[in-house]
Parts: sequence; C-alpha cells; structure tokens
Amino acid sequence: MQPTIVGMYLRTIQRRNKDGSVARYVQLAHNVRLPGRRNPVAQVIHSFGREEELDRQALARLVRSISRFLEPGEQLQATASEELRFLESRPFGGGYVLDALWRRLGIEAALQRLARVRRVSAAVERLIFALVCNRALAPASKRAALEWAREDVHLAGVGALGSDPQVFYRAMDFLLDSDEEIQREVFFSVANLLNLEVDVIFFDSSSTYFEIEDEDEPGEEQGLDGLRRFGDSKDRRPDLPQVVVGLAVTREGIPVRCWVFPGNASDQVLVRQVKDDLRAWKLNRVLWVLDTGFSSEENRRYLQRAGGHYIMGEKLRAGHANLEVLARPGRYRKVRDNLEVKEVWVGEGETRRRFVVCRNPHEAARDAARRERALARIADELAALERKRTADDRRDAEALLQAHPSMGRYLTRRRGRLTVDQQKVRAEERLDGKFLLSSSDDSLPAEEIALGYKQLIEVERGWRTLKHTLDLRPVYHRKDERIRAHVLLCFLALLLTRVIEVETGQTWPTIRRELQRIHLGEFHGSAGRVLQRTETTPAQLETLRALAIDEPPRFLAIEPAKAA
Repeated sequence: MQPTIVGMYLRTIQRRNKDGSVARYVQLAHNVRLPGRRNPVAQVIHSFGREEELDRQALARLVRSISRFLEPGEQLQATASEELRFLESRPFGGGYVLDALWRRLGIEAALQRLARVRRVSAAVERLIFALVCNRALAPASKRAALEWAREDVHLAGVGALGSDPQVFYRAMDFLLDSDEEIQREVFFSVANLLNLEVDVIFFDSSSTYFEIEDEDEPGEEQGLDGLRRFGDSKDRRPDLPQVVVGLAVTREGIPVRCWVFPGNASDQVLVRQVKDDLRAWKLNRVLWVLDTGFSSEENRRYLQRAGGHYIMGEKLRAGHANLEVLARPGRYRKVRDNLEVKEVWVGEGETRRRFVVCRNPHEAARDAARRERALARIADELAALERKRTADDRRDAEALLQAHPSMGRYLTRRRGRLTVDQQKVRAEERLDGKFLLSSSDDSLPAEEIALGYKQLIEVERGWRTLKHTLDLRPVYHRKDERIRAHVLLCFLALLLTRVIEVETGQTWPTIRRELQRIHLGEFHGSAGRVLQRTETTPAQLETLRALAIDEPPRFLAIEPAKAA
C-alpha cells in the first residue's frame, strides 16, 4: 500500500539551546498516513529557517501564487482569522472604478446640484449611479437591477434599497426631467477635464425595436404620436415597432449627447433638430460629419447656418452631381496604403460644390473578385433557366434571380430573355473600392476630409457598445418618458466606458472582467465587523494607474462591536 497524504500546513517547532535560549523554526509540512500505522506522521517538505530570520516577502509570494487558483471569495475566506466569521464576498473593483470616474468627471456634482435646485433628495444621485453601473457591469431590467445592487455587488454610498423598484423609477423620472441640463453640464465638465476637441462632431442614428405586435396608438398617455412606431429598421426588423436613437460623439469617440425620436422619424429631418439643440450649447465653430443617410440639399444648407460646416457621405449610384463627379478624370493622391483621394469641383457660383472621391485599392480588388464570382454564378443560373420544363417554372426562377441583391443588378431583359448587361458591369467596375464625400469647408485639405469621415467608425463603435455590451435592448418599458430615461442611462454608461477605453487602450469587456475579480469580503467577530478587499493584481494596478485612480484601501470598514 502507498502512503496517503492527509493535509499540508505551516508549522513552527522550537529547540532549546545550551545557553537556555529558545530557537523557533518555520516549516512547510504535511501529514502522511503510513501503512500499518494508526496515526498520521508529519513529514517536513521545506524548512524556512529561524522565525526571526524568516523571509516574509517570500511567504507572501507563495500565498499569492496559491491564491491564483482560488476564486476571490475563497481567497478572503482562506486568509481570514479564526476569530472572524466570513459572511460573504461581492465584486467590488468595477463599481469602485466607475464611481471614481463618475466623481472625477463631475457627474456626481452635476446631479447633486440639479437635485438641490429641484428640491429632491441628494440620494437620487446614488440611485442613478447604481442604474448606470448596472448597465455597465451586468445589464438587466430595473427590477433585476434592484436585486443586483442590493445582493450581488458593492457600490459605494448606495444604502438599503428595499424590494420596491419604484425607487429606481422615481430616480429615472428625475433624470428625464433634468435631461437637457444633465447632458449639457456633464458634457462641458468632461470636455474641460479631458481637454476634448469639440470642433468636430460625428453624428449618426440607429434604431432599437420592441417585441410587440402593434405600434403605439395616439393618446393622452403616449402623447400625440408615441415613440414606438414602425419605420426603416437598421436592425433588419421592419416587422416590429421601434424608436430611433441619435448619437453625437467627438473625434476621440467620447459621447456628446443622445436623442430619442419616434420610430418613423426620417434621418433627413432629425439632423436639423440635433443641430438646433447643440447650437443652444454655444459651441465654437463646428464641423459636422455624417454618413450618406443624411445627404440632402436642405440638410447641407441647414448645417452651414451660423458658420457651420459639414463632411457628408454621398451615394455612389444616385444624384446627377454625384455621377458627374465619378465620371471626371483625374489623378489620385496616396494618403495611406489603403486610401487614395481625388478632389473634384462641380457647378458655379452659389451652386458650386466640393467633392472628394476616395479609393481603397485593397477594397477595389475585393470588389472585383466578388463581381467575378457573382457573374460566374449568374452564368450557371442562366444555364439552369434553359433546362426549366415549363414556362411557369422559368418565369418564377427569373423573378427570383432578378430580385437577388447581388446578381440582379447585372441583369437585363432582351427579346424576352434574361441576359448580363455589360454596360452595367462596366459601370460597377468604375465604382470598385470607391466612396464619395462632399464638404462645405474649403480650408480642409482633401486628405483631412477623407480621414475625418473614416473616423465615423467611432460612432459605429459606440453603437456596438450600446447594443451588445450595455444592452440597450431589450427595453422593459412602454411609457415614452421611461424609454427616454432608459436610453439616457445607457448613454451615461457609454460615456464612462468610452473614457475608460480611451485612457487605457483596452476594450471595456476586457477591463470589466479584470476589475470584477477584485472582491470585497465581509467578516464578523466578537470584536466587530471588517470589510476587506482582495489583493490587487499587476493588471488591475496598471488599469488604475492609466485612469489616474488610487488603489482602493485594503480595509473599507473596521467597525468595533457595540457595547452591550
């Protein structure tokens, strides 16, 4: 039989010297149960030497090494004194960092100031903070967020919440009532603190749908129209009612402001309201950057009011001026390996417009390859049409082929038969790898116009974060005011997470996972109550340094027991 290891532990032994002094030694040992022996026998694995000469830093490294294989709560429990009872462990790091940033960006002060003006309890600021944290750390419904904030996480200053979600709904009502002031104060506070450049504003809109069958009906509760309406869905769900959300960001990707519009709102119209709202903020000269969905003559004129300018994406296959620009000859100038630009002017006098034709050589090669594959597939499909037995079968197959999004564009009908239109093929070849821009700012070089437009990706990144990380959808509300407040909570969460991403250079999901490994343990004993956090890792310390946030104290609370 093999010996059985019972357990491993640190122990001290002592020996008396000839001069009468006592020497104590620290050893790592384990108990071994030997065959034929009733009691286990201690065996020394490693001797650390005399106690007064002990390398305590080496022991600390050993403890940290072992702790890597334990959950945060298990780490705290393993290191707890025998005189203390370990009660619970909650994630702490994410809320700590968000709270520090919330205060540093002036959001706490802005909300408390508005609460005083409206004679609302200052506690409303902590409730709104808890809701924003929930969206950033563990998105859920407001009812589930209440349980999460009460039972599953430690958020500084958030007291007893009870079990009634109305406490959150009332906070949301205050948030919506102060919507304009909150967004303005928060923006200028963040812009001043981070030295943001607000001369360029990137704007885009998206939609979020509701899992309901019918849109809102006009009525007193929903207002004249209601927000949840059928419209042009950017989520490819035209069968469901939706709302349209507008988002403006700086060139660094920091959110400026958000808007909520009815689901049937047109991009052609809403950009004018957006410009009017931001004009009230009295920003300096602003250059607007927008995609092709906002391109119209009226929008271009509106954006140039009061000295404003625009960079706007234009549709390649629509508009007489656009087609004329693309037909003009001229040399491209190389800006980057994947970007070439050509400047073209069209018109005279007041109708004179400036265009920039942009070409990506790598994308041009991909477009050509995709077209060749589509043409090869069309040839196979046309050959299959000839093998159809009946006229009805042939007619149905032709209809499907013409309606195909990628193959139908190359087809035409001649003498009753479908065939490839070579003129359309040549027209598509001229568009390979290209996108078209227009701008009203004559002082900007063509290169800066092209690179500025490509920064619209920052808005797209914001939409991805809102929809897939902060869970803008599903929206568990039906009233217009609650829907608007929900979007505003998501906007504030996006503001915090984007600042963190910009300052650390890492994605929020990555940072969130690391920070949430910092736990806060609660211990009770006869002497009182202690709140102690886990040790911070090098990765966590690096994140804190990048954000200029101090490491949290080791003990958040040491409360002596009350005298009987």
